Amino acid sequence: MIPSKFDYVKPASVADAITALQQGGDDAKILAGGQSLIPVLRLRLAAPSVIIDLGGIAELRGIREDGDHIVIGAMTPYHDIIRDDLVKQHVALLAQATATVADNQVRHRGTLGGSLAHADPAGDLGAVALALEAELVIAGASGSRTVTAKDFFVDYFTTALGEGEILTEIRFPKYTGWGSHYEKFNRTAQAWSMCAVAVAVKVDGGTISEARVGLTNMGTTPIRAAGVEAALVGQSASADAIRAAAEHATEGTAAPSDADAAADYREHLAKVLTGRAVLAAAG
Repeated sequence: MIPSKFDYVKPASVADAITALQQGGDDAKILAGGQSLIPVLRLRLAAPSVIIDLGGIAELRGIREDGDHIVIGAMTPYHDIIRDDLVKQHVALLAQATATVADNQVRHRGTLGGSLAHADPAGDLGAVALALEAELVIAGASGSRTVTAKDFFVDYFTTALGEGEILTEIRFPKYTGWGSHYEKFNRTAQAWSMCAVAVAVKVDGGTISEARVGLTNMGTTPIRAAGVEAALVGQSASADAIRAAAEHATEGTAAPSDADAAADYREHLAKVLTGRAVLAAAG
């Protein structure tokens, strides 16, 4: 199907993009990588009057080190994240999860900021941002503000981004030396996750001293598995201890039922995948 008619704007700066958003009003849509927006346009599930393409804003791309954080521009494509040495050294979980997203063609076009702003609960990178306690920097007409991942994801396809605001960068604390793993279950290659688990653990002398666990597609937003984290800390990195902690994976979740899986099956998957992911991360 052919999309409805719209105007196209390609600003060269964040300031110009914000101005274009204000002028476009409610009918304006942001184009990041386009991997979510373009299919929606073709199905005419959205009919914006203007598309604002962020692809020409150089300041929104790139990966850099800033003290104890790794900072990633919102328009940085998945392909760059997977291969970046800073990410692999300090935020390995992000690289691991990003490598599972869709296929190679999508990974060259899709962007981290576009994925997080789209806020699909089946998307892989929201759980990673939540588990790793990322901070998201948002720019608007009144200036910039920073929101934690915990507060950024509000509801199904809904974020803390307000009218006329743009996600500009994502700041990840360094997890240098931590073990990590992203365990994903889907029916076919490159499909959305039926359920997935993002894990980062710090192991000292065979004991788990810190743990971060995020769940994909177990509610209307990514979910932090706090019960699993609490059960892991102070325990030996043994298979029995990890599997016992994984039994807490469904606490605070609201797994959906759909054509892919019933809620109870997703709950079963969450426990199994959590155990596998923590075992892999702990080595």
